[in-house]
Amino acid sequence: MSQSAAVPSNNRPYEELPPIIAALFEAKARKGLTFDDVAKAIGRDEIWVAAAFYGQAKLAPDELEALARVLDIPSANIQSQIGSHWWPNRGLGPMPPTDPVLYRLYESVLVYGHAIKAVIHEKFGDGIMSMIDCKVNVTKKPDPKGDRVVLTFDGKFLPYAKW
Repeated sequence: MSQSAAVPSNNRPYEELPPIIAALFEAKARKGLTFDDVAKAIGRDEIWVAAAFYGQAKLAPDELEALARVLDIPSANIQSQIGSHWWPNRGLGPMPPTDPVLYRLYESVLVYGHAIKAVIHEKFGDGIMSMIDCKVNVTKKPDPKGDRVVLTFDGKFLPYAKW
């Protein structure tokens, strides 16, 4: 990978994140690491690690230390900006999203949301799928017509309470 990787931190989604976030992305690029490589090094899942890189997940002190080691960034730099005093912002941004990948995910809910909801209700009852207790997985499936993206949400069912 490039020895001089740079992230334009003055545009979305980086502009509202602590400056260390750009340094994390730059170090990851310089070392030629994937999110999965970083995840294995700190003992987490690749989607969760990517969420942390975008300021949407909270790294514990030991995870921050491991991240500093794998990226060769001084731990104090990371701790000072996204340590115990900092909390993530778990939002998507403007709606509808303008990024093509995010828009297609949004579109999938627009097109299939009611059908997915109906099937969830038929199989589980009146409730929701938790995104707090959820695992997300992205896999690549070879196909003669072009590789397929397999996106899995493995969320806990939470029934609505009655009172």
